[in-house]
Amino acid sequence: MPVDLANPRGHDVNLRSAPLQRQYEAIVARIAGDAPGRVLDWGSGYGQISHLLKEARVDVTAFDYWPDAEVDGFRPLERYPDVEAYFSSDPRRLPFDDGSFDAILSCGVLEHVEDPDASLEEIKRVLVPRGSFYVYKLPNRASYLEWIARRVGLYHHGAYPNDRVYGRRTAIDLLDRHGFEVLEFRRMNMLPLSLPGRLAARTAGPLWALNRALSRVPVLNLLATDLELIAAAPGGRQRESEDRP
Repeated sequence: MPVDLANPRGHDVNLRSAPLQRQYEAIVARIAGDAPGRVLDWGSGYGQISHLLKEARVDVTAFDYWPDAEVDGFRPLERYPDVEAYFSSDPRRLPFDDGSFDAILSCGVLEHVEDPDASLEEIKRVLVPRGSFYVYKLPNRASYLEWIARRVGLYHHGAYPNDRVYGRRTAIDLLDRHGFEVLEFRRMNMLPLSLPGRLAARTAGPLWALNRALSRVPVLNLLATDLELIAAAPGGRQRESEDRP
């Protein structure tokens, strides 16, 4: 069935969904808990995660690719004016010096970039040695929700020209060939979270708790919506993690 790329739910459904807000809060809690220092929110979009990171007293820089930008540079975001994001018209190059950041966050971004390999080389360049690369909301090619969306004509990853989906091996291999060491890997999100409205707001807590519990069930979670990886940039001593693949 043809996909309506206009997305009738609205591209800002992620801002109107209370269950998704719980996921953003969990991401921020993890990053803030690691106390990484300087963080780049790579592909900040509307700025909701940069806003939450700032509230958590994380030193965050927001960055977004904007192909129609007349002048590259920092400007306040419309939805979150407390956040100034750097808008760049270059789909690959990052306007930062080598080793500018201790950690970089990709939340629903890596799967959309024009050239993943070039982008990862830039991410590696602006990270300090052994800096952290947090990858969230990387679409799982085996997701049952994506399967349903394709068949009923809803937006799914792969509908746009640069969209990509990943499996465990392809995601790890992508990072590995650029020298990143994947320290943690998991499959996450068994339930639909892009649910605006009052009912979703009232049930966001239980829904998120159930979603997390189901995501931990072996075999079942092979059909999860997203892949999550935490990796270390090349250089320095290797770290150990119980969740290493």
